[in-house]
Amino acid sequence: MSAAPLTYPDATIRDILDRVKTIALVGASAKSVRPSYFVLKYLLAKGYRVIPVNPGLAGQDLLGQRCYADLKSIPEPIDMVDIFRGADAVPGIVDEALALDPKPKVIWMQLGIRHEDAAAKAEAAGLTVVMDRCPKIEYARLSGEIGWNGINSRVISSKKPVMGKGYQSFGLNPRR
Repeated sequence: MSAAPLTYPDATIRDILDRVKTIALVGASAKSVRPSYFVLKYLLAKGYRVIPVNPGLAGQDLLGQRCYADLKSIPEPIDMVDIFRGADAVPGIVDEALALDPKPKVIWMQLGIRHEDAAAKAEAAGLTVVMDRCPKIEYARLSGEIGWNGINSRVISSKKPVMGKGYQSFGLNPRR
């Protein structure tokens, strides 16, 4: 039996995507067909500072970004940890994130990834946790981009989307 779907208010997701600037993407892949590669590329295009984390790629550049073996090796503060690893790896990643100084503001687990105990631990430490969601999909949905494909975004607005930088780039934050 699968767990009930998680729901997050659009305002919460929008607030997270608006206030974070630096994202550590744990489980980044150099393979262009992998979802983690595409999310890395998309978030970079939207103006985020995205730092790939993968011990097998440590020291290499991925889409122009230095890749690190683990969170503690990243030499700058992180606002959000985006987890592209299986649920069994989440507790260790959360522990590593909680050991950082300063701590990140958000732990984000990708589609299909949930770990209630690790989420509770992060929330108890004051972090915001999102599980079973993709920031790329949420960004596209909330900015109106996903509607180009005929998908119901659940967002109705009479306001014209603000064009950001790049080709067909509507954005949540026009300053990026």
